[in-house]
Amino acid sequence: MITRWIKSQLENRLDITPTVALLGPRQIGKTTLAKEIGFETNALYLDLESPADLVKLTDPVEFLSQHSNQLIILDEIQRSPDLFNALRGIIDQNRQRGKQGNQFLVLGSASMDLLRQSSETLAGRIYYLNMTGVNVLELHPPSPADIRALWLRGGFPESYLASSDALSMDWLEMLIRTYLERDVPQAGFRIPAARLRRLWTMLAHLQGESVNQSALGGNLEIDAKTVRTYMDTLVDLLLVTRLDPWYENVKKRLIKSPRYYVRDSGILHRLLGISNYESLISNPILSKSWEGFVIENIRSILPNIVDMYYFRTAAGAEIDLVFKFSSDEVWAIEIKHGTAPKLTSGFHQAAEDIGATHKFVVYSGADEIPIGHNTTVTSIVHLMKRIEMRFTV
Repeated sequence: MITRWIKSQLENRLDITPTVALLGPRQIGKTTLAKEIGFETNALYLDLESPADLVKLTDPVEFLSQHSNQLIILDEIQRSPDLFNALRGIIDQNRQRGKQGNQFLVLGSASMDLLRQSSETLAGRIYYLNMTGVNVLELHPPSPADIRALWLRGGFPESYLASSDALSMDWLEMLIRTYLERDVPQAGFRIPAARLRRLWTMLAHLQGESVNQSALGGNLEIDAKTVRTYMDTLVDLLLVTRLDPWYENVKKRLIKSPRYYVRDSGILHRLLGISNYESLISNPILSKSWEGFVIENIRSILPNIVDMYYFRTAAGAEIDLVFKFSSDEVWAIEIKHGTAPKLTSGFHQAAEDIGATHKFVVYSGADEIPIGHNTTVTSIVHLMKRIEMRFTV
């Protein structure tokens, strides 16, 4: 399954930017998308985990220059960070000659290292796109049953498209083991696989909560600083997301600790031993699992210029998700599982505190229902369509 929104963004950016970096976890579909675009444009594809392709890049400037005016796709670019210097030289040489020359599409599975490496050498020459898993807008049609399946199995295409829930969970288990036993060490992190899995599972139990790193360290028999390093590793590998607190223009005491979410709902459920929908709806993690699923779906269509936050005052007024489109347009989103969501007065007070111009409650039903106080109860599909329309007008 190809994410149509990300494909459109990628094609548009390749038309105007010398280098585009497509970032996302392994097996999310980056290579499939890149090859589809490459087939349409007669691109050159190189896998930097392939010894044969690495040999071709012994002299990268010479080899890549032979493919002038051709899109060049470099997969798993973090394996060969020295290539960024070569790309810069080729791009600058083409600019001096007054021609566009090569376009580069680089794919990476580790965000922070890749950003750090490329930003130092390709500043002003690269644009970043984050690729998440299958989202609800790619379901045709997005029926309640299909949304439930996507929520349970997560957005990795092979997991979602598995012929049964059992096979989906088997695939996710193998993915988890591959990350822990191969990808983490290859990324340069010396972390025992068993210990990192325990931490990952602890974060799954704490889905959408602020984390006491000292308490986690006590359970893992390591110090808080090491816990922080392990958590940063999971964030860097795009497996866990950190949701920062809203901090602007509020004269109240705020909770300032970030919240953490296992990004893919399928991985979350596998880590917690939730194997089918019946087990999910009876599990205490239900509401926080739905919250993370909604957040990750919204993230999949938000442009880079829009940041996501949560908001909570020390007195308990809270908003699950906040994003700011402009200085005079702030959206406040509460996320509730169930078909009869109830709001507390704290939500409206918090929305007033941040100057929210739009207020929504995302629930697990299918309709849109105005409920007063300029607030609309809406489905995840309707909300995401609103967001898409916001960026197409």
